[in-house]
Amino acid sequence: MASSSTPKYNSNSLENSSSKRTLKDGTNWEQNEEIPRLPGETRVTDKDVIYMCPFNGPVKGRVYITNYRLYLRSVENDPVVILDVPLGVISRIEKMGGASSRGENSYGLDITCKDMRNLRFALKQEGHSRRDIFEVLTKHAFPQSHNLLFFAFVNEEKFSENGWMVYNPMSEYRRQGLPNERWRVTFINEHYGLCDTYPSLLVVPYNATDDDLKKVAAFRSRNRIPVLSWIHPETQAVIMRCSQPLVGMSGKRNKDDERYLDIIREANGQISKLTIYDARPNVNAVANKATGGGYEGEDAYPNAELFFLDIHNIHVMRESLKKLKDIVYPNVEESHWLSSLESTHWLEHIKLVLTGAIQVADKVSSGRSSVLVHCSDGWDRTAQLTSLAMLMLDSYYRTIQGFEVLVQKEWISFGHKFASRIGHGDKNHADADRSPIFLQFIDCVWQMSKQFPTAFEFNEQFLITILDHLYSCRFGTFLYNSEFVREKEKVSEKTLSLWSLINSEKSKYTNPFYSKELNRALYPVASMRHLELWVNYYIRWNPRIRQQQPNPVEQRYMELLALRDDYIRRLEELQITNNSKIPNSSASSTSPSQMVSQVQTHF
Repeated sequence: MASSSTPKYNSNSLENSSSKRTLKDGTNWEQNEEIPRLPGETRVTDKDVIYMCPFNGPVKGRVYITNYRLYLRSVENDPVVILDVPLGVISRIEKMGGASSRGENSYGLDITCKDMRNLRFALKQEGHSRRDIFEVLTKHAFPQSHNLLFFAFVNEEKFSENGWMVYNPMSEYRRQGLPNERWRVTFINEHYGLCDTYPSLLVVPYNATDDDLKKVAAFRSRNRIPVLSWIHPETQAVIMRCSQPLVGMSGKRNKDDERYLDIIREANGQISKLTIYDARPNVNAVANKATGGGYEGEDAYPNAELFFLDIHNIHVMRESLKKLKDIVYPNVEESHWLSSLESTHWLEHIKLVLTGAIQVADKVSSGRSSVLVHCSDGWDRTAQLTSLAMLMLDSYYRTIQGFEVLVQKEWISFGHKFASRIGHGDKNHADADRSPIFLQFIDCVWQMSKQFPTAFEFNEQFLITILDHLYSCRFGTFLYNSEFVREKEKVSEKTLSLWSLINSEKSKYTNPFYSKELNRALYPVASMRHLELWVNYYIRWNPRIRQQQPNPVEQRYMELLALRDDYIRRLEELQITNNSKIPNSSASSTSPSQMVSQVQTHF
């Protein structure tokens, strides 16, 4: 632990109004250095700039560029102003003004970030002063576009926990009671020959052979066949996931696919029909026939019932987030706030995703029916729906470790295209594949945690930390599009897992109000009256908003817990001293922790 004289630095705050900086997350502060550094982080360049702060006006300072971050420290302000931006957060770097530009601070750089902020720096016009810093920033912010390694591959941090050990697919399926007499594990995709965007281990119906799976794969987009995500411990109803069938304009049929869905239905002996949830709006599913896709028609699948969930595609979600950013950064216009928020449709999309997940969860739990979920390719809206439904039905996923397993399983191993959706290290900011699908999922989880404040072991900071490192490229967890590519790049051998950081300091991410309840299904209210904008994430860079943090009730409760732990420690020390004076007293004594556990109050 750092001594009290060590300079402190807050690694999560990009605009720190305090001159004290807390050393966190393995950050080192070396003597005679102006910036904190992680092990493996090297300084590249530095330059005097003027930071055009949207809240406090121009700030003179010195900006330092490393292979991991952009770090600005003011030189005249008291208290000191600090900016600390992981380069992975940067989406776009543009030159502002030209050599002939007139007006104060009109020449410099505009930086667009992926986490709701824009940064602007003014530089001196003489001698092309911005050329070097522009080239260095562009090179290290977009390593994939310049044949450089992600910082995750040179990060030399050490943690007490190995996050790569969190998820073992076989262990997770065994926890669910699989395999059993109706469901089996198959290694047909061990070398990713069946589907290169699926994990190597899959759970499928016991009565379906590997040859059946190959035939079904030919009729499903990207070969993403229906496979099991979760099984209900009591009803044995299952949540399956896949991609759309390749029906096309001519209405093609595939007997193997039709029979396979019947086998899935028959594995649950309580139902006459398999329920299929297509995440798309009906009109979009019909339009997809023109490109060879489509949906399960009742003529070909008489033993299935199909419902459309009206969740829009990645392009609609991207535009919605852009509109949201426009109204929350840098300033919030109070007079038209509600109408401006409504015009973004962001909460409307959150509502539709939550509503769809509730339908899936309720059908499996109350309806005792097996369900099949898909969208177009089965790696965006499908992942949102299956993971949220599983979170509603299985209390294990509401623990810190369980949620990490859920993300690893339903998102990372099943091929959500993180590289394409986030654009890690890629300078092509206008890429049409970029979309905030995973952010929407985390927002939905936050909405649930607000409605059920004692049901989740993790707190808000846990969710924000996941999103921060979704972009940072400090860890290998979210890099690349599939398990196949991650194995090829040896990500688990050459990089650290985000879960290593989190699990090494769990108390920081623990909800003090958590009350463990087994087998309790949670159904959030997905109406606009009950949904909120996540202010502490989307508007956290506004200093007026930040003043409202932290939650005083939660802070006081944490203080009381720390006080309790201190009393337990002191009681144990007294007992040890007492036992050393009184022979054979240990047999009849009660430990302080046992005494405290008898009088604990649960809120």
